[in-house]
Amino acid sequence: MYLDFHTHGKLAKKLPFSTVYTDWLFGEAIGAGLDALCLTEHFNTLQFDELYGYLMSRCRRERDTLVTADGLRIFAGMETDIAEGGHILSIGTPEDILELNRRLEPHKEKGTFLPFEKLMDLFDEYPIIVGAGHPFREGGYIPELPKEQLRRLHFLDLNGKDVAQDRKRTEEETFRLGKALGIPVVSGSDTHQAVQYGCIRTKFEKETSSVADLYEEMKKGAYEIVVSDCASFQVRTAGLLKKALKEIYASGGNYVSVLVDERA
Repeated sequence: MYLDFHTHGKLAKKLPFSTVYTDWLFGEAIGAGLDALCLTEHFNTLQFDELYGYLMSRCRRERDTLVTADGLRIFAGMETDIAEGGHILSIGTPEDILELNRRLEPHKEKGTFLPFEKLMDLFDEYPIIVGAGHPFREGGYIPELPKEQLRRLHFLDLNGKDVAQDRKRTEEETFRLGKALGIPVVSGSDTHQAVQYGCIRTKFEKETSSVADLYEEMKKGAYEIVVSDCASFQVRTAGLLKKALKEIYASGGNYVSVLVDERA
């Protein structure tokens, strides 16, 4: 099972949710060789609940996951900012992720973000798995947090965007921290649009539709991380495409119609 641990279902968090765009994204994910993904949408994105409501109404349920008509397996998730600077990924059932998102409503603006310890206290109330997204990216301070707190994490994200920019440094720092904390390192593309899918993937020996089972496979190390030979090109192209599509939207155009032969 090829799984991407860090993806988004919208082009940008301040743009409206588009069912056409999200459907297009998931179709492209399959084309990029993915069997499954974790939809770690920004916790303060516009219409977070509508995005998940749409998927829950359209997808087939298999244990903890949602499965599209084309067979893409979706693990529900969320990417949450912390007060210290940095992003925390959480993966669980759609219901738990939606409830957590509602509980975080008072903390969605900069200046109100929860500190890491309090966010983890909240997450500990739910049967979810929690990881540090791109822990060494500029502007984040997750590695500087107390080690006893960091050991509450379940995994680290070897991020495709960072690997594409400096693979050697990103791998060395991320795996070193994972070893120090005694937690697995898995991979996520961090894509907001389709070009970046497949720049990095985590290949599991076993397919699973349960969050608990997925975590067991992670702890066993029953997987390998696969980096595309074209990762740098994919990430650069993705960045240019995202910027161009946002410009189209800002000027009053329909960025979705640029990608698919439909109106959003």
